[in-house]
Amino acid sequence: MNTLKTFSEKERAYHRYQARQNYLHEQRSIQRHLDELRAEAEQQRAAKEQAQMLAEQERAAKEAALAEIERLKSQLRGQGHSE
Repeated sequence: MNTLKTFSEKERAYHRYQARQNYLHEQRSIQRHLDELRAEAEQQRAAKEQAQMLAEQERAAKEAALAEIERLKSQLRGQGHSE
C-alpha cells in the first residue's frame, strides 16, 4: 500500500509540474502576443506621426510659396507704379 501511495503522490506531483509548465507556456505565449501588439501599435503611431509631420512640412512649403508669390506680385506692382 505504501508503494501505491508513493506512486500516487509522485504522479500528482508530476501532474502539478505539468500543469505549471503548461501555465507558464501559455503565459509566455500571451506575453509574446501582447508584445507584438504593442510593437505594432508603436509602429502605427510612428507612421501616423511621420505622416502628420510630412503634411505639416508640405503645408509650410505651400504657405511659403504663396507668400513668395505675393511678395513678387507686390514687387511687380511697385515697379509698375515707378515707371
